[in-house]
Amino acid sequence: MSTLTLHRCGPGIAVQDMGRPNRLAEGLSRGGAADRLAMLEAAALLGLPSPVAGLEMAMLGCEVSVTEPTRIALTGATMQASLNGDPVAWNTSLLLAPGDRLTIGAARAGVYGYLTPAGGIQTAALIGSVATHLTAGIGRLLTQGDTLPIGKDPNPDAPAMTLTPEARLTGGTLRVMPGPQSSLFDDPTRQRFYDTAFTRSRTGNRQGVRLDFDDAPFASGTGNLASDTIQPGDIQMTGDGTPYVLLSECQTMGGYPRIGTVIPQDLPCVAQATPGTSLKFQELTLEEADALWRSEADTLKALRKQVAPLRRDPHDIPDLLSYQLIGGVIRGDETEG
Repeated sequence: MSTLTLHRCGPGIAVQDMGRPNRLAEGLSRGGAADRLAMLEAAALLGLPSPVAGLEMAMLGCEVSVTEPTRIALTGATMQASLNGDPVAWNTSLLLAPGDRLTIGAARAGVYGYLTPAGGIQTAALIGSVATHLTAGIGRLLTQGDTLPIGKDPNPDAPAMTLTPEARLTGGTLRVMPGPQSSLFDDPTRQRFYDTAFTRSRTGNRQGVRLDFDDAPFASGTGNLASDTIQPGDIQMTGDGTPYVLLSECQTMGGYPRIGTVIPQDLPCVAQATPGTSLKFQELTLEEADALWRSEADTLKALRKQVAPLRRDPHDIPDLLSYQLIGGVIRGDETEG
């Protein structure tokens, strides 16, 4: 089995896949990638039938090498990247050969970038997943010198591919569907919430992010609310009237009232929002939210149709003169006479 070695490593790098669904009864939230769409984009770029495990990089990247040729996909937050010192485009796949060094620097936009090998990272699975879940004490952050097993690339000779990702790195308007406690907020409070311009606070992690705003706290009629099940996307209102949007490693039970739930399609926008990013919310009915719902399998099918061969800029090809650019010759007088 091939291996991937981290020669340099940022402080927030961990192995992630699509997490551990259907474990709420056991007190374990799904976890997995903060930006699930980035994992689907990687699968599309690599021509895979489903997502595989990769590295999630929070704000800062790493420098890696492999022991066997393998394609790598770079998705999620846009980060500086180079292969053996030459610039590499983001939202692409590329072939990494033994002896190559792929260097990923700081994020230019967004929070979580992803480096996904075509064979997936093959560390030991626990409860059906290799995802690091720090809140639950599963796995750990990676450090310089770590060596990870990766699976064999099913098609290392496939050409480099690219896609234009869905815009989600600069905030914007997020769609929210009602939940079981939305009616506990009176109409003026709900209207004020949807009229308010929020910013992503500096307080936040993979459990959730706080929303800052310039106004009075949000009140609700929830004096003795019992704790119940919560999930990623829920917008909890803390006791001091401050909203938090829950993310992939949120707890499984909570007692704070929830004014609504960000729909799954828009949750990557929250995860990728850097501190100070502007966020607003748009209220949907349950019927509108249901009409927008799309399975991740269908999303991957749509992404596969969007990928295209990567056209390299000649200025970025150091060995351009070694390429055979002429496919044939002619005499020059074929059209005469």
